[in-house]
Amino acid sequence: MAPVLEEGQGALGESPMPAAQWPALQEVLGTELLATLVGISASSVQWYLADARATPDAVALRLHFLALVVSDLAGAYNDIGVRRWFGRARKRLGGSSSAQLLDGGWWPDDDGPNRVRELAASLADSPVT
Repeated sequence: MAPVLEEGQGALGESPMPAAQWPALQEVLGTELLATLVGISASSVQWYLADARATPDAVALRLHFLALVVSDLAGAYNDIGVRRWFGRARKRLGGSSSAQLLDGGWWPDDDGPNRVRELAASLADSPVT
């Protein structure tokens, strides 16, 4: 039974859920940063938050990706730290910031976003001393 549950949990982790992810990410990132990172306007974020418009698939994928990154960061940073994390240049990102690599119409499987996710995940995996 455990392998079936683990597989189901993995599938949920890979599934975008915009209705839940919009408000959670807006609370942590704020409207402007969330809009920038997802590659849409702040007014569109408001429409999606109000469920006045359906979230397009490409936007839902980027939103879900951000939810995974923020989830990884939440173990190491508070909300202010998470917001700042996206703006800081990092050696492991070739001197770019996460926000720079998540600019425009990116896809979660692109190289830049993959590097961002790996960096965030490495923080979640590092032991606290």
